[in-house]
Amino acid sequence: VQLQASGGGLGQPGGSLRLSCAASGFTFSRYVLYWIRQAPGKGFEEVATIGQSGQATRYGDAVKGRFTISRDSAKNTVYLQMDSLKSEDTAMYYCAIDPKGNTKGQGTLVTVSS
Repeated sequence: VQLQASGGGLGQPGGSLRLSCAASGFTFSRYVLYWIRQAPGKGFEEVATIGQSGQATRYGDAVKGRFTISRDSAKNTVYLQMDSLKSEDTAMYYCAIDPKGNTKGQGTLVTVSS
């Protein structure tokens, strides 16, 4: 399993960022996909989940209504559209095929600051 997140950077409060995660080494369409994050000095937090078909999604309370998860099976990629960014969204973001992040690969750092 290889998962490589990208698209992080410096975001403005109230602004937007779009993260991508390229997957390889497994049959992408068969797996539920997760975005998780780890803020400085804190544990891992499940941000968003998307089912195999892309129809079912679930969000953590902290991001509900602001973030949108999607997937493209033709590109073996999962996305996280992050809108209305807040300073508390500052974290390292990872994608994984398990909710605890044991399969997470390289993350991407998101910093929200003015």
